[in-house]
Amino acid sequence: MTAQGRRDGRTPSQASAWSVLLASAVLEAIWALALHASHGFTVLAPSLVFAVAAPLSMIGLGYAMRGIPLSTAYAVWTGTGAALTVLASMVLGTEPVSVLKLLFIAGIVGCVIGLKFAPASPRKAADAESGSVQD
Repeated sequence: MTAQGRRDGRTPSQASAWSVLLASAVLEAIWALALHASHGFTVLAPSLVFAVAAPLSMIGLGYAMRGIPLSTAYAVWTGTGAALTVLASMVLGTEPVSVLKLLFIAGIVGCVIGLKFAPASPRKAADAESGSVQD
């Protein structure tokens, strides 16, 4: 292992890390909806969906964290997953639609977009220029 705790120096490209992170957030919403539909793991099909989607979501988050800082990746993953879960629940009719909920979801989405475009820390930017990646 290197001093940074990685077995190798390979990190995903920014596009790859962000794509996997967003896909993992979708999987987070899927497993949350499946968990609800499983009624405490008493219904087989949604229980199986949960059993597949949850670990895939976590694996994707872990992969994305190799190229995106922890704080940003986790906030984007949870915020996007939560927003998608609420929106899907509204569309499916399991959650009542309200203007306030939609307003606050828009706020979450706005914050997630802001994190995507927030500048890297000075240390992270210097590391990127020199080709060194440290967390």
